Amino acid sequence: MKFGIDRLIEDVDLRRPLAGKRVALLAHPASVTRDLVHSLDALSALDDINLTAAFGPQHGLRGDKQDNMIESPDFNDPVHDIPVFSLYGEVRRPTGQSMGTFDVVLIDLQDLGCRIYTFITTLRYMLEAAAEHGKAVWVLDRPNPAGRPVEGTLLEDGWESFVGAGPMPMRHGLTMGEMGRWMISHFDLDVDYRVIKMQGWQPEGPGYGWPEDRIWINPSPNAPNVNMARAYAGTVMLEGTMLSEGRGTTRPLELFGAPDIQARPVIAEMQRIAPQWLEGCLLREIWFEPTFHKHQGQLCNGVQIHAEGPGYDHAAFRPWRLQAVALKAIANLHDGYELWRDFPYEYENDKLAFDVINGGPSLREWIENRSSTADDLDAIAVPDENSWAAMSEEFWLY
Repeated sequence: MKFGIDRLIEDVDLRRPLAGKRVALLAHPASVTRDLVHSLDALSALDDINLTAAFGPQHGLRGDKQDNMIESPDFNDPVHDIPVFSLYGEVRRPTGQSMGTFDVVLIDLQDLGCRIYTFITTLRYMLEAAAEHGKAVWVLDRPNPAGRPVEGTLLEDGWESFVGAGPMPMRHGLTMGEMGRWMISHFDLDVDYRVIKMQGWQPEGPGYGWPEDRIWINPSPNAPNVNMARAYAGTVMLEGTMLSEGRGTTRPLELFGAPDIQARPVIAEMQRIAPQWLEGCLLREIWFEPTFHKHQGQLCNGVQIHAEGPGYDHAAFRPWRLQAVALKAIANLHDGYELWRDFPYEYENDKLAFDVINGGPSLREWIENRSSTADDLDAIAVPDENSWAAMSEEFWLY
């Protein structure tokens, strides 16, 4: 099994179109070869690659920024003596100045397969800038660790944001290379685009998206393992709530809880509302005390989601619905519970963060409606999921 970066490094014929070109790299800490050499170093070591610039997405090229809306500055790489432009700092779209430093940009970003993970928005912005400035874009493809399953409602009109690049569901089922193909088609972009495909990736094979023979490297500080990547399409919604999503613990975005809830009644209420949405994983009551972020220093009772081991069923696991029913259970058990966290979220100041995350208010309205049922949410989501699944298959490369 080879990722796009491995194939490009090993095959001189793949690199031949880059001869005489100025090359930039968009990367983060998980942009490594099979031998864990960072792509910036691996490409710089090739005599036929003229690396002239680099770009870093949210959390930075070095992955040193912990939370959302913590910006990274531009800097000069001290090893390779090239400028590194931040796409999560003073700007989130590439500027004309930075676009003037290269002819071809190689995008080597490990994604999580979730609409809200901002690397796909950065992909869109780079594609649009490349179309405007006549630059070429190559995606060095990597696995979608969440695999092919599709889940969630489509982003609604008027709800595009830095965590909503376009009308796709929360769990979109595409690799970065495939996502670029969809974006070019959907947004009608005239851009020189190429994907260096993976070799041997089996999205429904062992690992269900993440190959078992590859080491996991955090693509962002709170993405520590494959279990988190599988759960993320649900647990990310907690960022818009008063519940802890586990930031400040060793298992971020795999759990939820607070000092004023009781996990066992919540799990029982989840089972009552929609037992079918709890399939495919194991839920475990936990106690935790965040060292930073929400409920810092307070003892929290909560639930950890285990989408791994013998209790994991890839086809049955539905993290978006699982987290939705967890929030509904808490709302049912605690009348008037302050669920929604009202704060600026990813540069959206006038919309509720939970709605920004979900690309519209429909999920929150379902949670708040005491008489709504699991079937009511399925009636909203299933048509969107089916239409996306049927349409997006056209852009599959594997």
